[in-house]
Amino acid sequence: MHSVGHFWQLILGTVIALLPLINPLASAPTFLAITEGDSHERRMQQLRLACVYVVLILVSFLVGGTFIMKFFGISVPGLRVAGGWLLAGIGSSMLLGPGREVEQNERARAEARAKRDVSFSPLAMPILSGPGSIAVTIGFTSLADTWLDYLAVILGIVVVALTIYGTLSLSDRVVKVIGANGMNALSKVMGFLILCIGIQFVVNGVLGIVQDPAVIHAIRDAARQP
Repeated sequence: MHSVGHFWQLILGTVIALLPLINPLASAPTFLAITEGDSHERRMQQLRLACVYVVLILVSFLVGGTFIMKFFGISVPGLRVAGGWLLAGIGSSMLLGPGREVEQNERARAEARAKRDVSFSPLAMPILSGPGSIAVTIGFTSLADTWLDYLAVILGIVVVALTIYGTLSLSDRVVKVIGANGMNALSKVMGFLILCIGIQFVVNGVLGIVQDPAVIHAIRDAARQP
């Protein structure tokens, strides 16, 4: 029997896992930059479309995650370790500050300014739903056993999208209030949270590999050999 508490835990877990990773507050300056020169109505239209695209992208990877894992022979522990490394790398880069990615980001923003529609690319992908959030979403397939579990994760994704919309719709005010130093501090806090989540993913993946019955039998057989 499906537990109501488990249902809400999945929704909350989805929000907690994705929101620091997507970090809409840190994306506010980029959103303002790539929609520079647009009217307020046009900017809100781009934001609404981007949030819809984020939901569609993440839900597609959630639903197709099991097929992708089976097709490529990827185990759940392996996915957790790989996703954990990816998240840890993203968190570390946020903690240590920008590096060689600065020039690439500036180039992407310049190209985005020249485009008429930025809702899907680069706003929805990769700014809001990048490789990290996609990897985490695929990882949720290991926690979903019934259609209610998938529904809970989807609702969590929708909550994240609504939070993105609410935050970025006030992006001009947020940037003015927080300022450059505040945005930098917030980015480092989010980076630390993402780093912790990534390391925990790796730990869970390694524990899953060590506790695998096939691995345990192989270790026992190797130990018994003279």
